[in-house]
Amino acid sequence: MAVKIRLARVGRRKAPYYRIVVADSRRARDGRFIEILGRYQPLQEEDNQLSVCEERALRWLGEGAIPSDTVRSIFRKLGIMRKFHEQRQSKKTAVTSPLAAVDGQGGA
Repeated sequence: MAVKIRLARVGRRKAPYYRIVVADSRRARDGRFIEILGRYQPLQEEDNQLSVCEERALRWLGEGAIPSDTVRSIFRKLGIMRKFHEQRQSKKTAVTSPLAAVDGQGGA
């Protein structure tokens, strides 16, 4: 099952309102979803436009959910993608550094 983080339109005609949702990629755009991560209101003022649960978004990204292009740009704007990449880098260095320490001590 390929899980995507994408926008689901909820607003009325000519007044778009989107939910940022986690959904199976095979489902319809506005169909069934797994979880709501936030909202995006493009017609609102800049400071009221976006609302995202950062903790849940990072969790889903960590589990391999693929954000759509629009959601990826929203996450970049909010700094979520940067935090996700920093977490991945810290996990990679944490995994490789104990092995390097063991190899260095074992050979001496």
